[in-house]
Amino acid sequence: MAHVLPANSDQEELLAELLAAGHLIDCGVPGVYGHGEAFERLREGVDRLITHEAAMRGALRLRFPPVLPRRELERSGYLDSFPHLAGPVFAFEGSEAQAAELAARASRHEDWSEHQQMTDVALMPAACYPVYPAIASRGRLPPGGLVVDTGGSWVFRHEPSLDPARRQIFHMHELVRLGEPDAVVRWRDEWSRRGLELLHSLGLDAHLDRASDPFFGRAGRLLAARQRDRALKLELLVPIAGSGPTAIASFNHHLDHFGSAFGIELSDGTVAHTACLGFGHERIVLALLRIHGLDPATWPEPIRTRLWD
Repeated sequence: MAHVLPANSDQEELLAELLAAGHLIDCGVPGVYGHGEAFERLREGVDRLITHEAAMRGALRLRFPPVLPRRELERSGYLDSFPHLAGPVFAFEGSEAQAAELAARASRHEDWSEHQQMTDVALMPAACYPVYPAIASRGRLPPGGLVVDTGGSWVFRHEPSLDPARRQIFHMHELVRLGEPDAVVRWRDEWSRRGLELLHSLGLDAHLDRASDPFFGRAGRLLAARQRDRALKLELLVPIAGSGPTAIASFNHHLDHFGSAFGIELSDGTVAHTACLGFGHERIVLALLRIHGLDPATWPEPIRTRLWD
């Protein structure tokens, strides 16, 4: 059984309120929830708002399925840093006798994993990952580079928790900037300010701070310290539940990591730099419900008009 991250009393209380109100639907596994009608309507409103902001600034709109080729996951370097979060997909490819044994074990809730084999796909760990091979396959970037909007994609991270703001599967709306180093940094900084303004306009008390990813192991702690020291990751933090604020958006500067890994070239043939930003749909909705109340019909009219009406 997977280790489940605990929740404090404030988080447990919020989860109970969301379930009772029908905003979340308990699916029987920590960190996996269905959405009630009102919650999903708000989430779709957040998606439209971010999509509009991106389209106004010339983003290329691409959409991908919630799985990606396992080879691309391996190529990205994700398993070097986050093996504990990855979700490779396994399937049965055995004989009839093995199928019968699998079914018998499953009916008793026993371990039937030995009859599963790894497939060629994995669950999406971040919505930006399919962008890099897709753009690389087009050849060199146009002068000035590109911005790609991936939309609110389902992503998976194996991190079961009783905190309603920390899920195993959720929607991440990502924008990706590919281009010259200075242009990428400027874009990341501009969007971090724009994201802060967007959240403030929704009545959320957000602030921007340096952060680091949950890298695995001792080497990961060194990577996290380097990431924070160089301000390669910024987060927008908002109080939801618990003793401290929760990150509901992140802004990451990858330097030339993905450009080198996938062979993404600028118009002059040099390696492109990349950055991405990700807005967590569910966390934004949770923050809105926490600050404005569980009934969206009673929210301030300007906010209700943007996301609900």
